[in-house]
Formats: sequence, structure tokens, C-alpha cells
Amino acid sequence: MITPDADWWRDAVVYQVYPRAFADTTGDGVGDLGGVRSRLPYLAALGVDAVWLSPFYPSALADGGYDVDDYCAVDPALGSLDDVDGILRDAHALGMRVIVDIVPNHSSDRHAWFRAALAAGPGSPERARYVFRQGRGEAGALPPNGWTSLFGGSAWHPVGDGTWYLHLFAPEQPDFDWSNPEVREMFHDVLRFWADRGVDGFRVDVAHGLAKDLSDPLPGSSSLSMGPVGSMDAAPPPRRADGTDPLFDRDEVHEIFAGWRRVLDEYDPPRSAVAEAWVPAHRRALYARPTELGQAFEFPLLESPWCAAAFAEAIRENLTLAASVGSSSTWVLSNHDVIRHTTRYGLPPGADAVAWLMSDGGDPREDRDRGLRRARAATQLILALPGSTYLYQGEELGLPEVPDIPRSALQDPIWVRSSGSRKGRDGSRVPLPWTSTGPRFGFGPERDGSATPLPQPSWFGTLSVEAQTDDPTSTIEFYRSALTERRRRFERAAMCSIVEHGEDVLEVRRSDGVRSLTNFGDVPVPLRLAPGEVVGLSSDPSAPIPGDRAPMLPGETTAWLFDNGAGVTHTYAADPQK
Repeated sequence: MITPDADWWRDAVVYQVYPRAFADTTGDGVGDLGGVRSRLPYLAALGVDAVWLSPFYPSALADGGYDVDDYCAVDPALGSLDDVDGILRDAHALGMRVIVDIVPNHSSDRHAWFRAALAAGPGSPERARYVFRQGRGEAGALPPNGWTSLFGGSAWHPVGDGTWYLHLFAPEQPDFDWSNPEVREMFHDVLRFWADRGVDGFRVDVAHGLAKDLSDPLPGSSSLSMGPVGSMDAAPPPRRADGTDPLFDRDEVHEIFAGWRRVLDEYDPPRSAVAEAWVPAHRRALYARPTELGQAFEFPLLESPWCAAAFAEAIRENLTLAASVGSSSTWVLSNHDVIRHTTRYGLPPGADAVAWLMSDGGDPREDRDRGLRRARAATQLILALPGSTYLYQGEELGLPEVPDIPRSALQDPIWVRSSGSRKGRDGSRVPLPWTSTGPRFGFGPERDGSATPLPQPSWFGTLSVEAQTDDPTSTIEFYRSALTERRRRFERAAMCSIVEHGEDVLEVRRSDGVRSLTNFGDVPVPLRLAPGEVVGLSSDPSAPIPGDRAPMLPGETTAWLFDNGAGVTHTYAADPQK
């Protein structure tokens, strides 16, 4: 059972569930809320503190559910409001909180407001809720300006009367006009609707995109970016980093979120919120101020190469930014918008992720063993950091990206809007394997030959929950052990320092007596244990061995060192020169 705690979010481990790809109870091939509810004991046993539900609202799935028809309803294919209530009851009884996704930048084109806007015509109050503009040229035949969609093509769609509406994403996702008070009040009501049902917090999609300046003549919007190791920004950073970009991270957005905070603070305890804001570092902390959302995703590790110096820089920066506004840091290595980090770390440095996906994972070759080693080490490293950690479903199984989904099965609008030049994000959204065998690897019962929305590869069963459970060397048992030790030994208010030893060893030195050491290199290094210090957990199941007084830290491995009661003095750690 959860206990009252206004600050639970500051150090929570949050597990992201993508409902349609998590578990299916009806046999139609689509994951549903009943599936989520049935697997809550699994998540509790894993050791997470909260469950984040990606959109489960009615949707035509033009963008994987992020095109919302009704913000206060459940897609009938996924269940009902009773199912949400059941998830809340069961999760709370198991000691876990529940976060839901809010998508405020745009609705779907099937939303009642947008249908009313099309019916009402130009200049109407109904159209003022969205961004409609008169087209250029004769009879408005040309779009209002040259802005482009993040998914490719024009960001404007004609409606046949000389006017066009703005969609920074797919045409089925018309952008709201947040200068309209009706829009602001509607979302205040949405927040209250879910908070009244018992939801504990909100993840805010594209938080930096709400305020816009349509008078800005700057043509074109930022294009979808894919980093050298394969991160795909759902909404890339603004081109101007001073709050004046016409589309992203405008200063006016903070007035909007100040209004949200007033609503969230109506509850006891106050509801939490975390911003998805792809903005420059010096702007990110603004969203995490206590007068606004309170926390913001810090994404640099999604794009950092496997390198001690890069990780150290990103960690120090994020800790400093969070402390500057009284928030806590967030640590994330994978989510539904990026290539899974097991694969990112298994690709050669500088690999072109777009080309790799388009080659069905054939060029360059992915080193899955190395990728998994590094992924486990990186996970154990971020779990040792102060703040909250966000895990994406399946990473506890060490799932890699699925790069060879047949073209005919791809669903991401990026694939269509890029004219087949980019596969998009489907490879991280393949339904989870729960059992070692069976037509769906336990994802759900088979009915009438229905298939999963995205096909599972034949090798998925070897990485299933069933295959890994009770295997002490498996990734799932590693996650369970790491989360257990984190809960037992780590203090929420602990301070930490980041120490680099040579080029390859990174130390997290915590004030609660825990040290974390990560060897980013290939060569083992000795662990220098202080008096009373023991090796408590390693991402490499074979070494170092607990109790060994002269342990070695293998390459691409993280180890946690615990004070065993004799009083540790932190004078030195691993010395890669010896």
C-alpha cells in the first residue's frame, strides 16, 4: 500500500508501459489495460515505484496513440475507465503509483472540438481553439508559410475553403492554439478528471511545443533529428535558445505550466508532473521549477556515446541544473521514441542509425553481447545517481531493437511521411515476450489467427520473462537485485560527487556510504576497497566476486561497493594505472 509522500517522485524508479505492446488479455493481438493490470504483480516484484502508462485514449493510431480523440476516455480496444480504476486500486495496493500521459500540443482530427471547427468554418470560435490560417496565393491554394512537419512534408494541411491548419506532427494531429483560454481550461479539467480518479502524476508530451508565434517569418521548422547512435527526438530542440523560437520553448509556455501547477497543488499530496522538453540544457530546468511541472526529462544520456567523459559531463550538468531549481534529476536510457540502448551500445561508434535500420540491421553488424554488457553497466550506473530513474518496458529483459520488421508491417508515420527513407520507432515497440514458446511468446491468447500489431522475431523467446526468471546470470534477475539494493541502501537526500579515474573509470561517490564504479574500457582494473567495504552488486554476474579482497572490475561493467559496518573512508577507488 502506498503511503502519503509528497516527494515520492524525487527518487522513484518509474516503469514505462506502452499498453498496446505490453500484454493482451482478449486475444485480438493488441495489448490492453486488462493486460497491464494482470502484470502489475510482475512490476511490483521487479521493484519499481511507479508505472507510467503511455496513451490509452481513443485514437485512430496515426501516431501510436499520441493522436487523442478524447482525453477523458479509454479506447474500447484497450478497455474502459473501470479498467483504469482497477489498475489504480491494484497498483496502490502493491505500493506503486500511477502516472498517465497527457498530450497537450495537439489532439487527433477526430476530436469533437476539431470536428466542430471544420463544420463551423473560417473565423468561428470553434476554429479559434486550433491554429487555422488563411493560405497564400489565389484562393489560399498555398500553405501560410514554409514550416515543415517533424514527420516530413508541410506542417500545414488544407481544409478546402482557403484555410489551412497547423500540424507539427502528422496531419491527423492538429495543433491546439494555447493562446485561447478555452484550451487552457479544457486541459485543467483533464488534469482534474484523472487526479480525481486517483492518478498520482502526469508525463507531459512535447511540453516545449505549446506556445507558438505564427507571425514569425522564419521558414521551415526543425527537422526530425537522429543522433549518431540512433536517438530519435520526438520533438527536436528549437533553433533559437533564448525563448523566442517561433515553435518550441517559447517563454510564454511557462505561464501555461504555472496554471497547471496551481491545479496539481489542489490535491493532497500534490500531483507530480514531468516534462518531455527537448530544449537546450540551460532552458530545461525552467520546466522543472516547483512553480511549474516540478521535473523534466534530462535526455543527454540518450545521445551520449559510450565514454566515461561524456557520461560524467552529462551527469554533472543534470545534477547542477536540477539543484538550481530545487528539483531532482531524471535518468533515462530508453523510451518509445528511441532505439533501445542495448542496441545503441552494440553499434560501432559513429554508426548511421537511419542506414542501419534501413539495412534491416545488417550493416553495420550489431554486437549484441557487447551492447547488453554496456546496457547493464549503464543501468546500474544511473540507478546509483540521486534522482528518479525511468525504465522502458522490456529493458529489464535486455531486449535489443528489432530492425528487420517487414516494410509492410511498419506503422510509424515517420515511415510514410519520409517517403520510405526512415523506418521510424517501431523497432522499440514490438510486443513483449513473456514465455519461451508459443505463437505470441505469452503476449496474449490467440483468437481467430489474429497477429500482434508488430511482428515478434523468432528469437524473442530466448529473452522472455520465463526464460530469464530464476537464472542468476540473467538481465531480469540483475534488475531485480539492483532495484532491491537501491531501495534498501540508498537515501533520498544523499549527495554525490562524480570522480573520473583516468580515461575509463567513473565513480559515483554517495554520502550514504555507497560507491558505484563503472569501467567504460575494455581492460579490467583493480578495485581498491577501503576498510569495511565490500562488493555488493556487479552488472557482470561473474566478477567481481563478493568477499574477494582483491577484486578486479571487468571492462564495460559497473560495481556497487557497500559499507559493511566497519566505517568506510573514501580516500581512493579504482586506479586504472595499477
